Amino acid sequence: MIRLKTWAAAVALTAATGLTQAALVLQTNGQEVLDTETNLLMGLGSVVINTFARAAALLLYVALWAWTPLRLDARDPWTWVIAILLIDLLWYLYHRASHRVRILWAMHQAHHSSVYFNYAVALRQKWNPWGELLFWIPVPLLGIPPWMIFFVWSLNLIYQFWVHTEAIPKLWAPIEFVLNTPSHHRVHHASDAEYLDRNYGGILIIWDRLFGTFAEENRRPVYGLTKPVDTYNPLKLQYGEFRAAFADWRSARTWRDKLGFLFGPPGWEPNR
Repeated sequence: MIRLKTWAAAVALTAATGLTQAALVLQTNGQEVLDTETNLLMGLGSVVINTFARAAALLLYVALWAWTPLRLDARDPWTWVIAILLIDLLWYLYHRASHRVRILWAMHQAHHSSVYFNYAVALRQKWNPWGELLFWIPVPLLGIPPWMIFFVWSLNLIYQFWVHTEAIPKLWAPIEFVLNTPSHHRVHHASDAEYLDRNYGGILIIWDRLFGTFAEENRRPVYGLTKPVDTYNPLKLQYGEFRAAFADWRSARTWRDKLGFLFGPPGWEPNR
């Protein structure tokens, strides 16, 4: 009964978040209409695809949780602390990898393809969550219940929604030091050279400070990709980089180069 109530709470929390996001999209004024429509379509597509992807992941996590001898009690507050910190750390690691490994970047880059930065852009989600879901595999192996993984991850996503705005300036210094804020996330969405591949944190920015990927916002960023896209077609935005990556893979002459085009950083070229 407790787990059923927790699942219901998670569903209600997700639904409430969706309604909040939709309302904020409707309140977006003065932004490019086509861009906002694209954001909404990509958000809706992500909800549908993620429903099936996470159902499959849940089966995997349940099997791993049943296999491991470790158990963490969801009634213990420290289990929640561990789950929140661990999932946020794994998000940092996944997020960093998705900017540095081209095949993962192909999954993630759609979220960065808008030249705007607002709450509608928060809906511009990927339709390829497979890499992300694989990064959570250590969590059930440590004995954290699978339902808790998705609940905590939903909280993480909800937190990340509010940082997609230019309307909120820098906050009180201690908050900026510990938490991911709109200022930090503006840097992350920038295409400026000094801001590239920075500020990967989900809830906490301390991971970036610890691992050397933090950058301060010193001027207003230029948003979007370093190679801007000229389409509002969700299919092209979601899968265009896959097409480009596999075109490079086919053109490569050696297996080293083939692997480099898929698993090297975005922009990798042979002999580099």
